[in-house]
Amino acid sequence: MEYTTPPFEVSFKGLLFDMDGTIIDSTAAVVKHWQTIGNEIGVDPEVILQTSHGRRSIDMLKMLSPEKANWEYVRHMEGLLPKLHGADATEIPGARALLDDLISADAKWTIVTSGTEPLVAGWLDVMKLPRPEHLVTAESVANGKPDPTCYILGREKLGLSAGDSPEVLVLEDSPAGIKAGKAAGCKVLGLVTSHTADKVLAAEPDWIVLDLRSVKMVGAEGGGVTLQISDALATPTAGAATK
Repeated sequence: MEYTTPPFEVSFKGLLFDMDGTIIDSTAAVVKHWQTIGNEIGVDPEVILQTSHGRRSIDMLKMLSPEKANWEYVRHMEGLLPKLHGADATEIPGARALLDDLISADAKWTIVTSGTEPLVAGWLDVMKLPRPEHLVTAESVANGKPDPTCYILGREKLGLSAGDSPEVLVLEDSPAGIKAGKAAGCKVLGLVTSHTADKVLAAEPDWIVLDLRSVKMVGAEGGGVTLQISDALATPTAGAATK
């Protein structure tokens, strides 16, 4: 697969970012944390790790350890992760620069994540990354990704209507999140940071890039932005999606 498309520009009224795998990469920290938690609750950590990325912890626990599937436990458990393993997380290349540009332009953006509020707040604090005015976290919705409710709620928090959905960009790395963004009626940019390109492609995002170094803000007006996307995966649909 080749990431060779020439630069092209697309305008959006708002941006909705997933957190892990899109803004930060906490894979090493998550592996360590689930190893500890798995041993505590008597579940093989490898079983958890095979299906945990992009899914809410409470949904995982409902299947694997129902007695622990409550918000008090999940919020406490996830809140410890950045405190104990903060040094193991890194930024997704290009993420900080894009967020800084959006903030400077007073653009509409927020984070829509499968993590709890203590987890998200902890990572943003540890990584010294900007916190949006509104957050959509695991506690915000009854069902996690690939259910589209989280991204519908994210769009609403930006003050945008259902009719604006095709002009909202979801930035995601997990197949479940990509499917959620598409089901919400948004355009989706898939990142190949946590899953193979084949798995990202199978989820059918509008564009696919390696990371956020391929995304630059080149214009802003009225809370909306124009992005330049370069070095995207060359697919038969990539060109059509830009028209």
